Amino acid sequence: MGAKVPRNFRLLEELEKGEKGLGAEACSYGLDDGDDLTLTNWTGTILGPPHSVHENRIYSLKIHCGESYPDSPPEVTFISRVNLPCVDQKNGKVNLQNLPSISTWRRDFTMETILIELRRFMAHPANKKLPQPPEGTNF
Repeated sequence: MGAKVPRNFRLLEELEKGEKGLGAEACSYGLDDGDDLTLTNWTGTILGPPHSVHENRIYSLKIHCGESYPDSPPEVTFISRVNLPCVDQKNGKVNLQNLPSISTWRRDFTMETILIELRRFMAHPANKKLPQPPEGTNF
């Protein structure tokens, strides 16, 4: 294992990737406020996977990268209402413990990892037909 990348370097790397759209096509993310020098508050977008109840829906999320990121996961909260087993229906908060592939956090996971895994979770057979709140409603 190489040297531990400091939080800000890591986040700047993620920012650059997000801004250049180098990530997965169906997920995007960026700083909530371009002047946020602490690189703490981000927004994310997930395009609902095809052949599921989420198809053609666009989900917005807030991502909060605390001081200990990437050693500990960011707080991820859906702004758009969604019915998924890993999302608290009261406030939209994502419980990463309930997201199978990343329930054990590793520091090489990124915000993009989370968005991609959430999208994959939406397409999972157990979740792809779950009744969803009306499109365009928010938490």
